Amino acid sequence: MKEIEVSGKTVEEAIENALKSLGAKREEVEISILEEGSKGFLGLLGSRQARVKVVLPDSPEKVINDFLSKVLADMQIEAGIEIRPREGYYFVSFHGKDLGILIGRRGETLDALQYLTNLAVNRILQNKIRIILDVEGYRKRREQTLINLARRLSNRVKETGNRIVLEPMNPQERRVIHTALQNDSQILTFSEGQEPNRKVVIALRH
Repeated sequence: MKEIEVSGKTVEEAIENALKSLGAKREEVEISILEEGSKGFLGLLGSRQARVKVVLPDSPEKVINDFLSKVLADMQIEAGIEIRPREGYYFVSFHGKDLGILIGRRGETLDALQYLTNLAVNRILQNKIRIILDVEGYRKRREQTLINLARRLSNRVKETGNRIVLEPMNPQERRVIHTALQNDSQILTFSEGQEPNRKVVIALRH
């Protein structure tokens, strides 16, 4: 966050001077008028300049990068961080060697880090944002693995008539299973149990 106090003949001039100094646009900053200013008697005696305080908050990208850089340093992990704004959220991808430790068993470490990042970043930012973390395309590969699993198990349910209960999954992964089978007229999927042990059930539709 950058903060400066600037003077000018008028409030507008002071604001313009501050924006030039910060290299920012008006909609990006927070402005507080400290002194309205006065021309004084005949525009000479007792005149006072206007004074404003202008604050340029850190961008979401900077806050995200600062937090994750510290986490990686604490974990003694060397990795590149790429942050891309997308519609409705920020997508963060890590790149480097031997980053399996960031993924963990079935993505558990990555999910935990994603939760902590959302928590920490949104404590700083005024406008809440959603952040999704990935490690070199892991989430896309995991999604395809789950889609293949869902289709394979649905075929087994059709063959045997017996329902299948999957291992506990997080909400995001359960959603992948449900979506993969939602158009199958013979199959019904639903979730049962309590978090964090909630499971997807695949059964025949009666």
